[in-house]
Amino acid sequence: MSIFDETITLNNGVKIPRLALGVWEIDDDKVADAVKSAVDIGYRHVDTAQAYGNERGVGEAVRNASVPRDQIFVNSKVAAEHKTYDSAKDSIDETLNKMGLDYLDMMIIHNPQPWKEVNQSNDRHFEGNLEAWRAMEDAVKAGKLKTIGVSSFEKEDLDNLIKNSDTKPAVNQVQVHIGDTPLDIIKYSQDNDIAVEAFSPVAHGAALKNDKIVEVAKKYNVSVPQLCIRYDWQLNTIVLPKSANPDHMKSNADIDFVISDDDMKVLASIGNMDYGDASSYPVFGGKL
Repeated sequence: MSIFDETITLNNGVKIPRLALGVWEIDDDKVADAVKSAVDIGYRHVDTAQAYGNERGVGEAVRNASVPRDQIFVNSKVAAEHKTYDSAKDSIDETLNKMGLDYLDMMIIHNPQPWKEVNQSNDRHFEGNLEAWRAMEDAVKAGKLKTIGVSSFEKEDLDNLIKNSDTKPAVNQVQVHIGDTPLDIIKYSQDNDIAVEAFSPVAHGAALKNDKIVEVAKKYNVSVPQLCIRYDWQLNTIVLPKSANPDHMKSNADIDFVISDDDMKVLASIGNMDYGDASSYPVFGGKL
């Protein structure tokens, strides 16, 4: 079986490909070529977001892809700022219009807090997330979305949706990489039949500069990105490496090796990643 054929069955029966192309920071006028290349290589899962500003280009690529629409799993994210029913509902319709698609395979809440509050506020916006969630549930009922999930939700955020809505999140998209392995939320999500998606598997490039990670990669005769993607893969996550480079896309999918249990523990113990310029992003500890 090709890695591109490997799937996880979500809690509503929908199958999601385990390897995805992430398109954060790929410009709208370049992303269509990137997605087209990925599909031609074999990728069948593309992850974008309203906040990325490239949904139009992703939609163009999906509509003109070399395989039928129903063979590509397309995910986008309701912007973290949408915490009312109407704004979330309108944003979903706007996404579909921008992409020129009749439906998305999945839509997720991008963050429990608006980005300007991340790392600065204790307000988890329970009511606002329930409002956005209700709009997403209704979009599923209307045939606009196949399934729905969340991103960067902690235990209390997940419990809020599980206890106060009719739909359990299908996925929780979480930053997971060597140097930042949140095992507690991975386990809590998976124990509750919520699949975990791992974003920033190469730590926004920081892993390339970590001597210990480089050393382990050499031991397996693989690249650092390959080691990082395989590490997340062995945590039973859906992995979302980002690239606009077809050669890197091919390399990122070449992870047919196994990291030993001992080396998984070594890699899990690595911490204190230096994200460099990316440290300003909220997901890496910065503040807007």
